[in-house]
Amino acid sequence: MDVGAKVPKKAGAAGRRGGGPKKKPVSRSVKAGLQFPVGRIGRYLKQGRYAKRIGTGAPVYLAAVLEYLAAEVLELAGNAARDNKKNRIIPRHVLLAIRNDEELGKLLAGVTIAHGGVLPNINPVLLPKKTASAAAKEGKETKEKKSPKKAATKSPKKA
Repeated sequence: MDVGAKVPKKAGAAGRRGGGPKKKPVSRSVKAGLQFPVGRIGRYLKQGRYAKRIGTGAPVYLAAVLEYLAAEVLELAGNAARDNKKNRIIPRHVLLAIRNDEELGKLLAGVTIAHGGVLPNINPVLLPKKTASAAAKEGKETKEKKSPKKAATKSPKKA
């Protein structure tokens, strides 16, 4: 053989040493243990021109945060659906879940959910006033329910 002659490579060993069987590619989402697509989020970060350079950990972190928020909203919406005796989550359940949770409500304060409606709320001023008989009954109950200590401390007047 000539010294300068090129040796043909084995088929399927494109750039790899050893030429063993080709390994199956593993996505970054699987490596990170996430359901959300790390590669797609990374591509959107680059295309969105949020910065000149995007680190390798940025899309993984963002995917993890988005997945956590989605899981939190879905869990609360599922509970709201179960409370309403439904098997399927509808926008109303999502709205009830978000607005009844303090932190999610603050995060999504300016968000309008289509077909979500509003939280059930009646101002106490608008409720009908109590009648005189109902107020009298309530007054009797409060007099009867005094604590035993107060009743014991009041001694009968001596003549």
